[in-house]
Amino acid sequence: MTSNESSRVPVSPVGDAMCRRSNRRSLLKSAAAVSLAAPALAGGMGLSRVPRASAQGDSPLAGKTIDMTILGIAGWPPSRLGVDLAQDLFKPWAKENLGYDVNFSFEEAPFESLFQKAATSLQSQSAQYNIIISDSQWLGALAEPGWIVKLNDIIAANPDLDIKFVPTAQIAYRVYPDGSDNLYGFPQEGDVIALFVRQDLMSDQAERDAYKAANGGEDLPQTFEEWEQVDIDRYERVCKHFTRPDDNLYGAALQWSKVYDFISCYTYPFMWSTGGEAWDPATGQVQGILDTEENAKGLERCKSFLQYAPPGATNFGIPEEVDIFTAGTVATCWQWAAVGPQMMNLDTSPGAAPGAVADESKVIRPDQVLIVPPPGFKGPDGDLTRVYTVGGQPWVINAFNDEDHMQVSIDYMKFWYLPETQLEYSRRGGNSAVQAVLDDPNWVTMQPHFRAYKYMLDRSRDFWHDPNYAEMLSIQQEAWSAYVTDVVTDPMLALQYTACKQQQILYDAGRSEIEASGECADISLG
Repeated sequence: MTSNESSRVPVSPVGDAMCRRSNRRSLLKSAAAVSLAAPALAGGMGLSRVPRASAQGDSPLAGKTIDMTILGIAGWPPSRLGVDLAQDLFKPWAKENLGYDVNFSFEEAPFESLFQKAATSLQSQSAQYNIIISDSQWLGALAEPGWIVKLNDIIAANPDLDIKFVPTAQIAYRVYPDGSDNLYGFPQEGDVIALFVRQDLMSDQAERDAYKAANGGEDLPQTFEEWEQVDIDRYERVCKHFTRPDDNLYGAALQWSKVYDFISCYTYPFMWSTGGEAWDPATGQVQGILDTEENAKGLERCKSFLQYAPPGATNFGIPEEVDIFTAGTVATCWQWAAVGPQMMNLDTSPGAAPGAVADESKVIRPDQVLIVPPPGFKGPDGDLTRVYTVGGQPWVINAFNDEDHMQVSIDYMKFWYLPETQLEYSRRGGNSAVQAVLDDPNWVTMQPHFRAYKYMLDRSRDFWHDPNYAEMLSIQQEAWSAYVTDVVTDPMLALQYTACKQQQILYDAGRSEIEASGECADISLG
């Protein structure tokens, strides 16, 4: 599939094994089992249920058939789960509780072309896509033209949608402009960067002995708690130890790709965790904030890990990392927690046994992988700091829906946040962002990646929600990729070019009163 291709039926390079469709009977049986188990767990969570309709006539849609379309991300398991649960679980629920028939179809495009697909439809005031799984940074670009529904009045009229989400999700997936009370999204899935570790290598006694001998008696980290204490320097020693090109084994993989926001998301932690910033959202100032010595060192440090990565690593994005890790080629990998099951080669489809292997052809087995926080950065006081990039996506509702499609959209949001639905979503590997769900101590035991996900949520943040996000991102990806691929040799030049261009974008759009300085006139990457 090319970057501009899309199809109605996805074949996911990342989550094919995890997101394939099971027959409807097994899904409903699974949902029924979760529903029976949910009250005890959900009761402790303090979640409210949507009141069951006393009669089918309680819904204005009773007796109708509504066809809905969700637009989501191609090859992205959480998006696929969003429509699977709609078609296979909400459809019978709506028939039984609300008295109407509903059918869902799924349109999709890759991360890098999804916004354009949505915008092309929405700018014509089309209701082609009734519900959209948006990336978090697009809120401003979708909200300002009036393309998506401002949710405040809907929530006021439907108190069961007044849900407490974790603070990171509230800020990243709901609010625009930043700091306001305006709500435009419901969290579809939360996400953070986690570190996937080959535990079979880390616990091998011969490896431990060799590492100790080379590092003054320091041992390889063995547990989640030990990885919490790992700083970037110790992590680099681990990467160096496992980099053995002759054995086709390497120490690290990060997302250095120019595609979409990959290199940006994986470079920001090296900047933010050491005191750097991307911009001042209050004034729109970029120059003098992005192009600093701290950030230049961060960009340089991020690039330095290429020496521990397999050949071709500057093209690594999400699916490439899944492939390289499950092939057994790298000892550690920075990756979005949302693809935890795929990284572990773990089958979480309905009816799968605990720990079942998803794809027998892959080298990695679930019991070989430990999922932990990525490394911290030691400050002058010796304390570790982690400020990483948040991932994840919100649901947004098309403002051009007619009354019937708007009602189904609201009903589905109510269904999505039922305790039973959140538990089923979690059981299949989805990352909930509901505070009460994450507060339950049993929740983190449902999936191997949930503990790292929860740990990193309040240590992660988004970057821009500005309507000019796509243009600003394109400049940044170009410049930072130029540096990691040696087109540009000076990290500061890459940052200065980015800052100059982004400053002018914001000024020209009337988003900032600060114009790019005169020194930007002749700046180039050439």
